[in-house]
Parts: sequence; C-alpha cells; structure tokens
Amino acid sequence: MSASPVTSLAPDPKRWKALVFIALAQLMVVLDATIVNIALPSAQEDLGISEGNKQWVITAYALAFGGLLLFGGRIADLWGRKRTFVTGLIGFAAASALGGAATGEAMMLGARALQGVFGALLAPAALSLLAVMFTEAKERAKAFGIYGAIAGGGGAVGLILGGFLTEYLNWRWTFFVNIPFAIVAAAGAYFVIREPEGGRNRSPLDIPGVFLSTLGLVALVYGFTRAESEGWSDGVTIAMFVASVVLLAAFVLTEAKVKHPLLPLRVLTERNRGGVYLSLGLAIISMFGLFLFLTYYLQIVKGYSPVKTGFAFLPMIAGMITGSTQIGTRLMIRVPPRFLMAPGFLVAAVGMLLLTQLEVDTSYAGLIMPAQLLLGLGMGTAFMPAMSLATHGVEPRDAGVASAMVNTSQQVGGAIGTALLNTIAASATTAYIEDHAASATTPAAQKLLAAQSMVEGYTAAIWWAVGILAASAVIAAVLINTGAQNGQTASGDGVEDEVKIPVVAH
Repeated sequence: MSASPVTSLAPDPKRWKALVFIALAQLMVVLDATIVNIALPSAQEDLGISEGNKQWVITAYALAFGGLLLFGGRIADLWGRKRTFVTGLIGFAAASALGGAATGEAMMLGARALQGVFGALLAPAALSLLAVMFTEAKERAKAFGIYGAIAGGGGAVGLILGGFLTEYLNWRWTFFVNIPFAIVAAAGAYFVIREPEGGRNRSPLDIPGVFLSTLGLVALVYGFTRAESEGWSDGVTIAMFVASVVLLAAFVLTEAKVKHPLLPLRVLTERNRGGVYLSLGLAIISMFGLFLFLTYYLQIVKGYSPVKTGFAFLPMIAGMITGSTQIGTRLMIRVPPRFLMAPGFLVAAVGMLLLTQLEVDTSYAGLIMPAQLLLGLGMGTAFMPAMSLATHGVEPRDAGVASAMVNTSQQVGGAIGTALLNTIAASATTAYIEDHAASATTPAAQKLLAAQSMVEGYTAAIWWAVGILAASAVIAAVLINTGAQNGQTASGDGVEDEVKIPVVAH
C-alpha cells in the first residue's frame, strides 16, 4: 500500500557540517575499542593490575556499552537525539580523563565502565541523527558512505594511533586523546545540529524492558568473554549463557505485550532490517578475530613494533574507504542493497581465504597486503548499504532504538568473535605443539615450533572466519529483498513512499 508522502521543508543547510561532528564522535568511539588494546600491557604494569584482572580493562567497557545500547537508543528517542549525543560526548570525555589519570586498578576499571555507559548514549544517537537528517537518496548515500567507512576502518586507525601514543608518549594518552575529539564534536554538535521536529517518542519508558535487555545482553557478552579465558565448560560461563537466554526470551515476551516497548518488535521483524542486523553481526565476528590474530602475528611472529603494526593495517583502511565512499555510495541508489552486501561479504571472504595461507615467513607485500585490500574493499562495500538500510524506512520515533540495534549486533558480534575464534586458535595451537614437540630438541627448534604453532592456530581460526563471512553473504542475499534506496523503502507490506520528515530547529 502507498502512504501519502508528507511534504518536506527545505533540508537543513548545516547538515553537512553536522555530519563532520557526528563522524568525529563515531571515530572516537570506534577507535577507542582498539586503541586501549595496544596500551594495555603498559597500563597493567604501571597500575599493578593482576594478570587475572587485566581482561576487565576491556570487558568493563564491553559490558557497559553492549548492555546499555538499547536503553541509550530509547533515551535518544525520548529525550532528543542532539541532547543525548552532546551528553554522551561530555560524559565520554570525563570518563576518558578519569582513565588517563587512573592511579590504580579500581579507578581504571571504573573509568572504562563509565566510558561504556556514555558510549551507549552516544553511538545510537549519532547514527539516528544521520537517519533523520539525511532523507534524500543521493545525500543519504554519501552521508552513510562516510559513516560506514569510519565505522569499518576506525578500529584500524585505533591500532595506528594506539601504537604511536604508547611508543612515543605514554599509555595515558590513549585515554587523554579522546578529550579533544569529544570537546570539538560536542561544541560543533551544540551549535550546528538542528534535529528534525516531530521525531521523538515521548511514550513512558519501559522499565521491565530496560532491566531484562540490559541484564540479558550483559550476561551474553560476559558469557563469551569468560569463555575465552576460563573455557566453554566453566560453570559460570554456562550459567551466563543460560541466564542470557532466559532473560532475552523474557524481554521478547515483554516487548510483545507492553503498550510502549523499549524495542518495538516491528523494528526487528521487518525482514530487511533483521537481515542487516544478523549479517552485520556475523561479519563483525570475523573482523574482530582478524584484528586480534593479525596484530599478534605481526608483533610476535614477525617482530613488528606497535607503530609498524598499526601502519601494516593501512591497506585495509584504504580498501574500506574505497568500498564505502566510491563503490557503495555510487551504487546504493542504483542497485538493491543485497547486490552490494552479498558480493561485498564474498570479496571479504576471499581476502580472508588468502590469510589461511599464512606461514612464519609469509611476505607482507605478497600475501598480507592484498588480503587486507580485498577484506577492506568487501567490508566497506557491504557496510555502507547495511548502515543505511538498518535505519531506512523506520518510523522517526524508532530511529534511536533501530540505530542501537546496529551497534548491539556489532558489539555482541565482537564479543562472540573474540571468544569463539580465540578458543579455536588456542585448541589448534595446543594440538600442533603436542604433535610436533618430540622433534623440537634444540632451543632454536623449540622457538620455531612456538611460532609455527601460533600461526597454525591463527589459520585454523581464520578458516572459520571465512565460513562466517560466507554465511553473512547468504543471509544478505536471502533475507534482504528491498529495492535500490532511491527514495523508496521496503516495509513489511511491500513498498511504500518514503515519508519526508520536516526539518525545524528546536
């Protein structure tokens, strides 16, 4: 059925300036996910963080961010996206200052958890602002091309920046560097962003939904994080998975019954958005595993410094920017999203497939660089329409929570990827050592065996990553059936005219 289009007012003349500040904030959140990884060994030594607790520097952020994303998205819809965005930025800057000034373990972990809380406000507000400010097809394609490149490539930028700051300054600067990012983005957003009128969801907050979703997602993310360190058969790990299933099932039942749900099921059940959340979450599993293994491979096996390791990821960033801003942006308004997403994931899978050939003495230029280029090109091409489609055609009052689901699928995918692929790699490494230990009788042979066993572990896990990317491609091809995003959008009932949102300053 066709809905009558609402006449739109003139587009906001400052929308492109607003995009600069939204993109800056998104870059800060994405690079923070990897920048701390490089600084962690130095911070652990300085602050006396125990070996058993060092994972909490990463986990505290992941749990707060992943657990509160849906709540953050709903707050953006209720409270106003601009206000939520600026509040998230100021809070993130304060938490980063606290982390940089940390004098002990408790202060560091508290700062990381606070970063996660404010990140959960900031990330969905940023994406939903784009969704409601850019409604014209060609402009939307350009805006989401830039956003998609940052969302995909920011992690690799974090590795470069983290390497520089740790090697030439101090680990504390991996926190302090967020402060100028946040202040510039918050000031710019305050003066430039004009949020469209009429897009808020002022219905009462679904408190049971908040509790069930937050606890369920925290249990899920923690379950995978604990599985990585304690094993899949650990009692607490199993209890976390059981709790997450029970809590998330209760959440879905609650959302189906309450009058004003935190996550309206219409956001999830529309097949195109559902297909995006699922395929994107799976693809992120592969990407997170790759960042981890390639970082270890380059630093431990090849002996690269942190800075050199960061620069070694540049081909992937170049591929992502090209795929997102040149291929995705140009084709999104001409071809259906599945014809970009499915081939994009397959090209990335081919790049990943090349990395299954890694050896101790593999040439960077001969194998690693072309593999990264293919990975970046494929992921950039797929990410761009995925980011746009995840919020395309959603009712303005649901834009925040629909955006939060994109971030949630990425965050949960990252937690699963790190735990699952690490476990596979560790098992393959152990098995290789057991099979070849008898022949390694000299110190040199034992050192070579250690390197070979690590590489064997990485390649075993990368084979799984190839399969997961192939599954992402199949899901995108089968579930996503909307046409080109040229001003029309698929709904559950078929195709309807896109409703233009009038832009009025608050």
